[in-house]
Amino acid sequence: MEYKINIKFKKCNNVKWKGILILVYSKKIMENCKIENLYNLEQTIAKHIFENIEYPWEALSKIEQFIIELGNKLDKDKFDKVDENIWIAKNAKVAETAYIKGPTIIDENAEIRHCAFIRGRAIVGKNTVVGNSTELKNVILFNNVEVPHYNYVGDSILGYKAHMGAGSITSNVKSDRKNVEIKLESKNIKTNLKKVGAMIGDNTEIGCGTVLNPGTIISRNSIIYPLSSVRGFVRENSIYKNQNEIVLKK
Repeated sequence: MEYKINIKFKKCNNVKWKGILILVYSKKIMENCKIENLYNLEQTIAKHIFENIEYPWEALSKIEQFIIELGNKLDKDKFDKVDENIWIAKNAKVAETAYIKGPTIIDENAEIRHCAFIRGRAIVGKNTVVGNSTELKNVILFNNVEVPHYNYVGDSILGYKAHMGAGSITSNVKSDRKNVEIKLESKNIKTNLKKVGAMIGDNTEIGCGTVLNPGTIISRNSIIYPLSSVRGFVRENSIYKNQNEIVLKK
């Protein structure tokens, strides 16, 4: 994964200055991974889950309890409690064939389509579409998210207007079952979690058939080409064509 700044690293023969450049760039990436640089928190009912934390994956372990506490405070004129720890907005559209397990909140005007599979610990935002055979588990979907066709979204957070193409998935467990680390270019960040999917920023497009490997971070306004295998960090306003070809939008 190489951006223009990396060329400076290669051309810089001074070890000291090269180290400084890498350090500055690493701090910049770390800054871009922070919640406020990925998500518009005004576009989710779960805004307060992000208080007192810096990085989005830190919210994953809080989702279950947060839903239960928030659900019991929801406006009964707008939400029905349809089962234990399951709250669905009165104007949401939910297919009879959809499976929903609590704790779950489905916000206003969301659409849960035929054979959607919500396994619990899920917050589905306003105007969000959860489609046929899409599976959700331990997720926050901001408003206007679309996961409409054969998607698996687990232990992940999808920002405002994020869209996952048909068959694209978040892989949330490493093959060796070790804790997931967020892989940046010059360092790894320990999450201390065995299950971390993808942190997908606002207005991001994920192409059909793409696999987002454990701990992937896609920044705002980026596009991932179909059939990609993505890991690590993709900066904002990028077009990800393959691991060796990532360009900035013009």
